[in-house]
Amino acid sequence: MTPNSTTGGSRLIVGVVLLIFFVISFLTNILGPLVPDIISSFHVSLTMAAVLPFSFFIAYGVMSIPSGFLVERWGEKRLMVVAFLAGTVGAVSFGLRPTFTVAAVSLFAIGSAMAALQVAINPLLRVAGGAAHFAFNSAFAQFVFGAASFISPLVYTYLISHVGSGAAGHRGLLGVLASLTPPAMPWVSIYWLFGLGTLLMAVFLAWLRLPKVERAADESAGTLAMYATLAKNPTTWLYFLSIFAYVGCEQGTADWMSEYLSHYHGFDPHTVGASAVSYFWGLLTAGCLVGMLLLKFYDSRRVLMGFATGALIALTLALFGPANVALIAFPCVGLFASIMWPTIASLALNSVPAYHGSFAGILCTGIMGGAGVPLLIGHLGDRYGLRIGMLVLYATYGWIWCIGLWARPLVSNALVGSKSSAH
Repeated sequence: MTPNSTTGGSRLIVGVVLLIFFVISFLTNILGPLVPDIISSFHVSLTMAAVLPFSFFIAYGVMSIPSGFLVERWGEKRLMVVAFLAGTVGAVSFGLRPTFTVAAVSLFAIGSAMAALQVAINPLLRVAGGAAHFAFNSAFAQFVFGAASFISPLVYTYLISHVGSGAAGHRGLLGVLASLTPPAMPWVSIYWLFGLGTLLMAVFLAWLRLPKVERAADESAGTLAMYATLAKNPTTWLYFLSIFAYVGCEQGTADWMSEYLSHYHGFDPHTVGASAVSYFWGLLTAGCLVGMLLLKFYDSRRVLMGFATGALIALTLALFGPANVALIAFPCVGLFASIMWPTIASLALNSVPAYHGSFAGILCTGIMGGAGVPLLIGHLGDRYGLRIGMLVLYATYGWIWCIGLWARPLVSNALVGSKSSAH
């Protein structure tokens, strides 16, 4: 299948990629609402609470490039099935033994699975949809990603209300979850849902007959020589840092938002805090719709700078405004963060002439920014207060703004009324 193919097989691949994005997001972005529960259930500091998101996202740094080689050896389908099975093992292990240590190991296993999936599906989306439409298709994938992230905190709130003490009378799935979950830790029930969801995805992909995608040589995961060539290119490191910064500020905002609202403004993390996180991802989803429209009329670099400016303004209002303003401003950061991931990813892959598969592996390694930035915020929060810790986000959102100044893509995003241009 060629990159510009518009066959049913190509559309099927795009559909499967979007479904996988949904599942990845549902698992990944529940960590923010869980932070207050982690602190209260395990009696840990802000730094130690951040160790759990660190365990999840550091797996991207460890597993992304090896996953690229596994794609070459096994193919996309087999790697995705194994990844979802690894996620099942990780989720169920914590459900069976909900301790802090097991949680860290479990989240590393789940993060490794998600890293493998990201490495497999991002080049697939570029191949199936075509390079000139990659920014738009990535924005649509981010829309799906945000929709799942909006739903997962609402599921968390529902489970907190219906599982645990007083839930013995429930039947069906809720009854099973109540019987499997410690009454004092009803939030653990979400991990049983993770285990069920990843197992169903593994079975679905094993059953599904995906058409074979014939990648060009530069779309493959590549060899060590290809990685060495890319490592000598300054553009590689600029975009690695850009992905690191984006995931760091996305997760740094989402992970600490509920705890911030609880600590400084007294909002209940199980209801108001979880709702704020949900709306963060909901507005991120809505922002993708606006972003997809803007990307059809404006250069992606200008769109990125505009959205980064909005994120910095919203962050300022969230950190320094009164309670009612912070409650609105934190979710609004998600609105402006919406277009960042797909725009950065498309600018990156369209900025190198070859070895896109290898480059995708390096970019996915940058997702470990979701490990480093929240941990740094937690450490500074323990020493100087969480508000001071969250000032780190100015540096990450500021770096994203600067991308619009130095990015020089070889292929520009396709605009209405004109063809994509090569520079």
